[in-house]
Amino acid sequence: MIEQNETVQRLEEFLKENLKESRLKHTYAVKEEAAKLARVYGADVSKAELAALFHDAYRNLSPQAMDMYINTLKVPARYKGNANLAHSKIAAAAMEQVFEIDDPELINAVSYHTTGRPNMSLMEKILFIADAIEPGRHYPGVDKIREAAYEDLDKACRLSLEGTVRFLKSKDAFIDQDTIDALKYLKEKDNL
Repeated sequence: MIEQNETVQRLEEFLKENLKESRLKHTYAVKEEAAKLARVYGADVSKAELAALFHDAYRNLSPQAMDMYINTLKVPARYKGNANLAHSKIAAAAMEQVFEIDDPELINAVSYHTTGRPNMSLMEKILFIADAIEPGRHYPGVDKIREAAYEDLDKACRLSLEGTVRFLKSKDAFIDQDTIDALKYLKEKDNL
């Protein structure tokens, strides 16, 4: 693995070149939120910050550029044409192949930050929730998720996933199987 300072420097240059100002602001807000959550739950703060910096690194690419990265980085073709889901998979693949990061905890946190998945690790939950509750986020139910995030991370994840599923169903939009499975897992865990 490359030294973290060098990785962060390369990544921050990439972010400045490839993200819109609003997305860059969001990324740094997620970094701060992830650090706070990591401190509360005893996770590695620097790893949480690094995962947060990577999470939306490829979010503002054109659909053509995303599809090119899907091909180049060998991301499953099912993500073509779906920037909402593809960006996290591309970022996770780039962490390994471009930035030479071989930490599965970080790679999985970035890969599943959009969808969640069953039995998420602590780092996965931290990034998933930090992305959902950073101060710039405003949507129905976010305050309840923010409150839960600092009391019960599983409950916060469940609330966030329930909101996502409700929203996607209201739009008759595609719901990723990982999201469905993550929500089912957390409901069963809590006997709901």
